[in-house]
Amino acid sequence: MDSNDILDDKDNGPEVQINFPSSVMSRIEEMMGGTEQFDSAEFDAVAYINRVFPTEQSLSGVESAAARCEFHLAGVEHDIRRLVRAQAEQRDAGQKALVDAQRCIGELALQVADINKKAERSESMVREITSEIKQLDCAKSNLTAAITALNHLHMLVGGVDTLRNMTQSRQYKEIVLPMQAIMEVLQHFECYREIRELSTLRDQVTTIRQQLATQILADFKEAFTAGSKSGVSHRTLSEACGVVDILEPKVKTELLKWFINMQLQEYQHLFSAEQESAWISHVERRYAWLKRHLLTFEESTATLFPPPWRLSERITQQFCKITKTELSNLMASRRSEVDVKLLLYAIQKTYNFELLLHKRFTGTDLGAEPAEVSVDKPAFDSDSKDATSSDLNMEVSGPTGSAWIGLIGACFEPYLSLYVSSLDTNLAELMDRFVQDAKSSSSGGGGGGAASNNSGGAGGAVIASCADLFLFYKKCLVQCARLTTGEPMLELAGVFQKYLREYASSVLQGSLPRNGAASGLPLGVPSIVTNLHTLLRDENSDNRYTRYTKQEISKITSVITTAEYCLETTIHLEQKLKEKVSPGLSDKIDMTPEQDLFHKIISNCIQLLVQDLELASEPALQAMAKISWLHFDTVGDQSSYVTMIIMHLKNTVPNLRDNLSSSRKYFTQFCIRFANSFIPKFIQNIYKCKPISTVGSEQLLLDTHMLKTALLELPSIGSEVRRPAPATYTKVVIKLMTKAEMILKLVMAPLDGNLEGFVGQFVQLLPECTVAEFHKVLDMKGAKLSKAQQSSLDAFFKETCKNVNSEAGK
Repeated sequence: MDSNDILDDKDNGPEVQINFPSSVMSRIEEMMGGTEQFDSAEFDAVAYINRVFPTEQSLSGVESAAARCEFHLAGVEHDIRRLVRAQAEQRDAGQKALVDAQRCIGELALQVADINKKAERSESMVREITSEIKQLDCAKSNLTAAITALNHLHMLVGGVDTLRNMTQSRQYKEIVLPMQAIMEVLQHFECYREIRELSTLRDQVTTIRQQLATQILADFKEAFTAGSKSGVSHRTLSEACGVVDILEPKVKTELLKWFINMQLQEYQHLFSAEQESAWISHVERRYAWLKRHLLTFEESTATLFPPPWRLSERITQQFCKITKTELSNLMASRRSEVDVKLLLYAIQKTYNFELLLHKRFTGTDLGAEPAEVSVDKPAFDSDSKDATSSDLNMEVSGPTGSAWIGLIGACFEPYLSLYVSSLDTNLAELMDRFVQDAKSSSSGGGGGGAASNNSGGAGGAVIASCADLFLFYKKCLVQCARLTTGEPMLELAGVFQKYLREYASSVLQGSLPRNGAASGLPLGVPSIVTNLHTLLRDENSDNRYTRYTKQEISKITSVITTAEYCLETTIHLEQKLKEKVSPGLSDKIDMTPEQDLFHKIISNCIQLLVQDLELASEPALQAMAKISWLHFDTVGDQSSYVTMIIMHLKNTVPNLRDNLSSSRKYFTQFCIRFANSFIPKFIQNIYKCKPISTVGSEQLLLDTHMLKTALLELPSIGSEVRRPAPATYTKVVIKLMTKAEMILKLVMAPLDGNLEGFVGQFVQLLPECTVAEFHKVLDMKGAKLSKAQQSSLDAFFKETCKNVNSEAGK
């Protein structure tokens, strides 16, 4: 029976078509637990009956199945009737609730309207009640303003007469408070300026204030010019200062200007341009005069003035301005008499005086903010931890932000070119002494010379002259930075750069033993180090030299550590110069060429050490090539040439490691360079071992493995403390020595007439090899090929390499 038939019952009311979403239908079906889709459009009743009654024997249960269906159908019809009746009841209840809600809304609207009417009536009543109160408040405000104005007017009229009488009787102490009150009253009457009587009173007050200013200034002049004959007491003058504070600012300014000029009249007379004591050679007398004058002033006259006026500081500031102007004029008129010694004397005395003023007046308005004056800062970098730079701990400049530093000393700035020229001369003399020390060290024989020129005499120590040079630089920078941040600082930077290059070429290069300094070419030439390296590595050259002694090795390592120290300190020096010079000039300071020069010296020295160790290994490599590898019949321990190479490594590397203990990165560079230079030479000597038998190849492979092990342990060879070698070095050794091992394995590989297979194996093991190396391996194997075979094999080799490289590229 189809489910739609159930809905056709006449008791179900009008037919209603309800369409649910597919998701709802699927959920209903899931909850119903049914598996047959009777209401589906694809439902096939015949197929369903055939599936339920597949055989004739199953038809015997048709009646019972029909009874069950009818019973189930009756239950479904009963449920549908019940649900329809419930839905009708709910519809009636909802309609009734809607009607009730509409009725309540109407009642509520009536109540709100009633409340609004009552609120309007209440507001109207309150407005009527408060209108009279507002009128009373307005009247009260007007009355209060009138009474206040009358009181102020009464105070003003009475105060003007009082001020006039007090001014005439010089009652300065009593004038202060009334004057302040009258000025406040006049401020209150600003809106009544059009009233003639008030304008008259205002003019009278202005006249009294002008009279006070003139009278007080006259009292001060009388007191300080008439001396003991003056009728004005110090107490009166002290009280007058309180009045000056409430008058116009120009009154105080005029009074202070007159008083300060009067205090410095004696100074200007004693040190006028006609006096010999005015010349810069007697500049210290000027500063001594001010010290004495301030002591006398503060013991006597300073008590007359309020402390906030800071009379001592104002006098000192004016003194500095006058001194700067007078010294500038004097030096301009007598420029020919200004020499470096005299200039430096004046600069030093002036800076000491300015520093004293900074400490005396720190924290005041005219002086700088409170600051610590440190004298224990590293050479050019606050983070410097190099023990050698401890000698360079000095202050780079005066107190930061001080208004006193340079207040007088700025007059010396136009003449600082003389100072820079003298520094150039002094540095030239200092450099000559350094060069002589380096030469005496080189010619002193043995290790004595090296020790005498090194700090502490230890191998690899920084050369003492290096610290002396930068200490001198430090002093120069300190003094110049005190005086200027302009063009003279650029000149100073140029002098520094000049002698850094001179030190590198004459002292460091001159300290290298024999062949290391034999080139005699200036290191300033960019290609010189490269050319020297090429010369040292040229095997066909006749420029052979014996090995360095331990003392000579110490000299080379000492040059490395010194160059490293110079490099780092030069970086810090450049930073400090840029900090101290004017911002617009900082970009013109560039010490990159000097830093590159020290880099090249370090690279040169490392190459010398590499070349020296290669020279020690050369006999062993030659002995390796002379061994008859064709007649080996057994594989034994490592060969004697390997033992010899390892012995040289053990004798040389520990000493280098100890000498470069403070420069581990350069020791690592030495190891990497040695591996990159020695292992290719070892491979070239392997190619010379021909012809070679299979047993000989096995022995050579064993030797190669033993040498590889020794090279991997090279950074810590001979050391009690075993530390892993740097990853970069290990990678280089493994890569290059693996190539040597692959070559020997290819030599051991049989040909058996399968040349193409051998080529494939060769390219697989050595993908980066060339045809020349391929020929060398064939020569080691003793392969005898005709020219046609060789040409065909070469072509096949190139094609195979090309295919392998193309696949690797993908």
